Amino acid sequence: MPREITSFSNPLVKQARGLRDKKHRRREGRFLAEGLRILTEAHESGVLPETLFFSDDSHPLLKRLIAEVESAGGSAIATSADILHKISGKDNPQTVLGVFRGFDTALSRIDWTAAPLWIVAQALRDPGNIGTILRTGDAVGAGGLILVDECADPFSVEAVRASMGALFTQRIAQARWGEFIDWLRAGPAQLIGTSLKATRDYQDARYRKPAFILVGNEQAGLPASYEAECDLLVKMPMLGRADSLNAAVATAVMAYEVINQWRRA
Repeated sequence: MPREITSFSNPLVKQARGLRDKKHRRREGRFLAEGLRILTEAHESGVLPETLFFSDDSHPLLKRLIAEVESAGGSAIATSADILHKISGKDNPQTVLGVFRGFDTALSRIDWTAAPLWIVAQALRDPGNIGTILRTGDAVGAGGLILVDECADPFSVEAVRASMGALFTQRIAQARWGEFIDWLRAGPAQLIGTSLKATRDYQDARYRKPAFILVGNEQAGLPASYEAECDLLVKMPMLGRADSLNAAVATAVMAYEVINQWRRA
């Protein structure tokens, strides 16, 4: 049976609330995910939270999730909307929130034969962009997202929320650029960079499998030395006053161009 917590000072509430901070996530090896849709996506992907907080268990999917968590040895905790607000930091918190064990993000864990398309992001600073790119990766059937150099935390509350559950369907790896290139060049991969300095239109290029789409930092783009490592460097036409697209939007445009070429073939 689920236990009940009504005190803001309960140690479990304090521990979960601390996971909003990157330092605490790293120390604890855990992260937060909120909302029945995201937790159901996690469940369907074979991942259950260690601890489940909820304020309303009337939904049949939540009832099933509570039973599965308890059956797996986790904790299901009934609490109030105010305490969920304290944990999540949102003014209108979801009715359910989970504490998950962190994933192994070693690059060596990635099997690039598992999918023909992968996404690589370099020095992205916006956790919302990372979550949105994960969601795009799921939509196009990509294998996952490789974060190169210092990126925003993919396990932050903002990134998890923006992924809409794709955090649990996409593999995630983190690496320095040199490590990534050494790993990539051990196989037949095609590295595709996006750059305003490119001369080739993204629809004129031909993409082969496995393809790795590389997107750079939101403000600076890709360093010149990184662009030089790409097998293809392409750009998207800017027909209005804007000189570039949002990083997550550009990634989606590129990913759909790649898979649409393969579909037509």
